[in-house]
Amino acid sequence: MKDIEIAQQVTPEPITKIAAKAGLTADQIDPYGSTKAKLKLPLPVKETKRKLILVTSINPTPAGEGKSTVTIGLGDALTKIGQSTMIALREPSLGPVMGMKGGATGGGYSQVIPMEDINLHFTGDMHALTAANNTLAALIDNHIQQGNQLDIDQRRIQWKRALDINDRALRHVVVGLGGATSGVPREDGFDITVASELMAILCLSENIADLKRRVNRIVIGYTHDRQPVTVADLKVGGAITLLLKDALRPNLVQTLAHTPALVHGGPFANIAHGCNSVLATQAGLNLADYTVTEAGFGADLGGQKFMDINVPAVGQAPNAVVIVATIRALKMHGGVALKDLETENVEALQAGAANLGHHIKAMQRYGVPVVVAINEFTADTDAEIQAVKDYCAGLGVQAVLADVWGKGGDGATELAQAVVDLCDQPSDFKPLSPVDADLETKIEAIVTKTYGGAKVSYSAKAKRQLKTFAKQGWDHLPVCMAKTQYSLSDNPKLLGAPTGFTINVREFVPKLGAGFIVALTGNVLTMPGLPKHPAALDMDITDDGKISGLF
Repeated sequence: MKDIEIAQQVTPEPITKIAAKAGLTADQIDPYGSTKAKLKLPLPVKETKRKLILVTSINPTPAGEGKSTVTIGLGDALTKIGQSTMIALREPSLGPVMGMKGGATGGGYSQVIPMEDINLHFTGDMHALTAANNTLAALIDNHIQQGNQLDIDQRRIQWKRALDINDRALRHVVVGLGGATSGVPREDGFDITVASELMAILCLSENIADLKRRVNRIVIGYTHDRQPVTVADLKVGGAITLLLKDALRPNLVQTLAHTPALVHGGPFANIAHGCNSVLATQAGLNLADYTVTEAGFGADLGGQKFMDINVPAVGQAPNAVVIVATIRALKMHGGVALKDLETENVEALQAGAANLGHHIKAMQRYGVPVVVAINEFTADTDAEIQAVKDYCAGLGVQAVLADVWGKGGDGATELAQAVVDLCDQPSDFKPLSPVDADLETKIEAIVTKTYGGAKVSYSAKAKRQLKTFAKQGWDHLPVCMAKTQYSLSDNPKLLGAPTGFTINVREFVPKLGAGFIVALTGNVLTMPGLPKHPAALDMDITDDGKISGLF
């Protein structure tokens, strides 16, 4: 049975009932229909244990390894064993929904619902971000058209337009054609909305005042004498902020088992920081004893960014880290072709386990306890599962089998108990680099300690940018690495746990509103493209409004 068919068989509880389960009163939410709601700000606070669980993974196969599914199943399992639990997830982007990877609402019997709404327009957050982003772009071009009092150099505008769909044709465009009344011609481009700085700002803001401060700090480009121009200089920070006032509030939904879930923010972890909103995570901590959240892609991307970018903003480090692994991905890292992943191959699995081992050590370096969740697939064999458990035991880490797709929370009660036990263990969180370290030091630490690489190379442009950042006082900000998710290196074809490789930084993008500098490595793109057979080709809707083809 397909994910959407399973979801459509379940009758959601009224969102007011879910809110009550979470300890929210009727006047603390704004319902969006009967199955969705937004929390009102400021967030309510209860006396809770405030245990935070981070779910991350190994480097995935193209289809993903079910990290969201495990997050949801674990949340349901914690509820099943009697723990007060909230789940905090990112919102799906239409890019992967209509493309190849699919939605971000879990799968099988571990899903958040209404999955159709969440995967499509939801409460309008993505549209608000897209509108705000493009309003700022329009205001920049209008300022230049109307006399350019700030002396903005149209060749050095870094603010791009945005669209929440994979559209490779918009990566590089020219705007302002059509004569004197149609603007000043210049080169431009589009990012996917989830990679925009406004998405990062939304996810890291504490309240509307903080949101406005961050929006005003955005560097939109440079003057002809190469001085930065900000949104504050344009005097439009208030206008951009008001377009995001409702999008800032976390969204409340439920799992198939009716566990309360917060779904808010949606940055990709390969080209952005990959974590749901700080407000949603804090809401979970304020309302439940255990909050289960995820970070995008592998521990080398979302996991590292959660620890070094999100933890300071949330104000709390994870009490436990769950690393999701699948037998099929470990075999792929051991050299097995995609078409052969369902055939038992313990030898390849053992070879590929080095990838898992690398991620375990990378997360342990932060001083927090780790458990491995083996996300079960039907083709997995007893010998392969035991091989993973034995490998992890050799590293002093427990590996627990979880059948969350087939059994929901019932398939993860052992994992849930292991997580509860881990949360009671002492931890000593420490970031990867000192806060005051410079950008090159921070990048080198990520490359050598988290990726396992040997060194970093910088393009001529990147070297020039580092000098500029030092002059501007931006050279001690956190760094957000943009890198392929498929490999620890910046080469997506270099699988397993490679060593001795070089990470190539081709360009930096200062995102002062978000509070970090993005380092673009390898060939990673901030506007993906659709595959030859996009998922959109398999989607349909009946005359009575029933949707099919979403997954």
